[in-house]
Amino acid sequence: MKKTLSLVALLAAGSSQAAGFQINTQSARSTGMGNAAAAWLDDSSAIYSNAANILGVNKLDVQIGDTGILPGIKFTPVNGTEQGQKTTLSPPPHLFAVYKPFDRFAVGVGVYTPFGANSRWVDDFVGRFKAQESAMAVYNINPTAAYQLHERFRVGAGLNIYRGTLELKRALGFVESEGQVHLGGASWGVGYNLGVQAVLLPKWVTMGLHYRSSADLTFKGNADFQNVPAEFQSRLPDGPVEGDVTLPATVAWGLAVTPLENLTIAFDANWVDWSSFQELAIEFPENPAINNPLPKRWRAKWNYHLGAEYGVTPALQVRAGLILDPAPGPGGTLTPDLPDADRFGVSVGAGYRWNSLRADFGYQFVSLADNESSAPGISGTYNGSAHVFGLTLGYSM
Repeated sequence: MKKTLSLVALLAAGSSQAAGFQINTQSARSTGMGNAAAAWLDDSSAIYSNAANILGVNKLDVQIGDTGILPGIKFTPVNGTEQGQKTTLSPPPHLFAVYKPFDRFAVGVGVYTPFGANSRWVDDFVGRFKAQESAMAVYNINPTAAYQLHERFRVGAGLNIYRGTLELKRALGFVESEGQVHLGGASWGVGYNLGVQAVLLPKWVTMGLHYRSSADLTFKGNADFQNVPAEFQSRLPDGPVEGDVTLPATVAWGLAVTPLENLTIAFDANWVDWSSFQELAIEFPENPAINNPLPKRWRAKWNYHLGAEYGVTPALQVRAGLILDPAPGPGGTLTPDLPDADRFGVSVGAGYRWNSLRADFGYQFVSLADNESSAPGISGTYNGSAHVFGLTLGYSM
């Protein structure tokens, strides 16, 4: 087991701010507006929200930022007492740069973490034989280009180069003792994204549509068995492991209205094809007898975002938003390795400009509603909340 893998995965992944294992807080400006960004957001972070919108930059736009995700997920087993996770602040970062050499053409690149999950339960957790810790982080290197076909119509496209890491820790029960297995692996994957933006009513209404393809990642790594009694060691040797994960395809549709010169109201509806995630299967090529796939049977879901930005002065903007994000998994497969629930979020934010420099801050409070699990051996109720803090610094010219 590469010891650096644990550090990388735990730094990059957060207990996912969105449902499933998606992270969509890739810009503090968007975070403050509840992530309603597909139709209007026209700085370099549009590489994530809608590739066509990077044409909104003047000449050059560069921004760098971080998102602090502080989750508080709890589990109450049937006829049991509530247990929680260890406090973990995870900081998935983001970096975007766009250059516009001509009025009708722009190119850029983004580096960010669109998917990630981190679950670390207390040491005496009742479900430790299902999961003690799980961490997944997927980085995306996303070169992008956009072209203005018409004064009211833009198109954009990008290549997604994914690098993923995955770790699982689980307790093992023996006759008179407990051991542990630590599984870890890494993978590369490739996908693409396409976006369009249309001006429906000049200076009033714009519409955006953005598609991001699915991508297959095959994680390869090692298994490390610890504190295994001598009589079981021949059946549980350390060795290679493999696991497949398909990142979901997504579609974002957005509408932005500007009723006043300094006020923008935006709405996004996002479709995430979580049906690609049917199981979490870790295989032992040299010891297939101990393969133990975990069924997930997730389903495609829509989530919804409403946000507004108001320019108090030419330099100061304030923002607010609302989020509704249903969980994709059925109660029968809900286990502590990927705890989840329907999410309701509220957001606020602010931005300030100093000539070519700017700073944006966004905050979201995410409430996880009660979610009943009937998974064999670990039935109960999951719920909780999360605090999300985003800070992005930018330069434009």
